[in-house]
Amino acid sequence: MRLIAAPETVLPARRRGHSAGNDFWITAYMGANRYDPGAAPPPTDGSLYPMAFLVEQDRGCVAPSHFHQADQFQVVVAGEGRLGTHDVVPVTVHFSGKYSPYGPLIAGEAGLHYFTLRNGWDPGARYMSENRALLRTVAGRRHREAVASPIAVSAACDGAAPVCEMCLPPSDDGLAVLRYELPAGTQVTGPDPAGGNGQYWVVIGGSVLHDGTELPQLACVFLSPDEAAFTAVAGSCGLSVLALQFPRAKVN
Repeated sequence: MRLIAAPETVLPARRRGHSAGNDFWITAYMGANRYDPGAAPPPTDGSLYPMAFLVEQDRGCVAPSHFHQADQFQVVVAGEGRLGTHDVVPVTVHFSGKYSPYGPLIAGEAGLHYFTLRNGWDPGARYMSENRALLRTVAGRRHREAVASPIAVSAACDGAAPVCEMCLPPSDDGLAVLRYELPAGTQVTGPDPAGGNGQYWVVIGGSVLHDGTELPQLACVFLSPDEAAFTAVAGSCGLSVLALQFPRAKVN
């Protein structure tokens, strides 16, 4: 399974959402979510199910501490704010494992815009104020959370050498976040998706060429574990891109 979504094709799906007393904008990129009832129904058997959407929290908007039933990456792409004890600015990456509480997410004066990226169906936030007891019923649960240091984005079109940077410490179960910066026309092949449980690639600067199409900033690609490794080719103004790989599913 390889899915591709570009901002210009998903913009019609942008709509207002409401949760925990807050209003915000949400744009569906991949999969169904509770603000997109017209999408195909999600699986119910815990199988791989890409969910990707862009959230734009209004200035001062606060998402209280909560958790999800699916593993999740969040990538801050605009604005600024605070996530738990961390100040977050573009481009900050946050990972939370399933049933791992995190937050609150507080938008600053410029608002806070971020991708939410999942590899499994999730019905929405479960706030700690009313769902704390649920966590005690989840067998084998362990808290897992990681925040990468903010990533600087350059134009990558000045002929500089390509950059590959690991943004999170290596993990033996495949969890990984890598940043690539490529001058125009150069390319890089990412890690084998079989090493994890799904990969997202998110363009954070410049553009990536794919099958003759130039995918711009805020485009994203999803690869299932049975796909071939993704080869990113930098567009005419170079490319800054994140490769985000989910950890392999735990075998009971």
